[in-house]
Amino acid sequence: MIQIIRTAADNNDFTTLVQQLDADLQSRDGADHSFYATFNKVDNSLHVVLLYANDQPVACGAFKQLSSNTVEIKRMFTHPDARGKGFASQVLKELEIWASELCYQTSVLETGKRQPEAIQLYEKNAYGIIPNYGQYAGIDNSVCFEKKLSPAKNFSS
Repeated sequence: MIQIIRTAADNNDFTTLVQQLDADLQSRDGADHSFYATFNKVDNSLHVVLLYANDQPVACGAFKQLSSNTVEIKRMFTHPDARGKGFASQVLKELEIWASELCYQTSVLETGKRQPEAIQLYEKNAYGIIPNYGQYAGIDNSVCFEKKLSPAKNFSS
């Protein structure tokens, strides 16, 4: 059974998954990890999505406001035992729907070249590569993506 919930950054299941994500990124990024960790702090500005499989938290993601019409996707992670089942795409889609409901028009994100499965995920979900933005400008290991969000459907009519 799959369950997707919307929550906040103080959710204990999210915190646990983020700790696993940080350990994974530390091993991939090596000496570069401290640079990226600076921008991946979990704070209360995050809108968090958790995916549960058989009542176990196995995937997460979040977004935060980057500008008045743009969100930045953060903290995407799927537990290694749950990979290859489409869970990350489900989390990403829920984040996009939520952002659209809040009237955001664009979603951006950054991932690393040492995370080829993440690059594949974003390309599969219609994200296009853009020039590195903000703190990632000029960072060779970073790959930045953007996607225009579909307007939220209004069912009140």
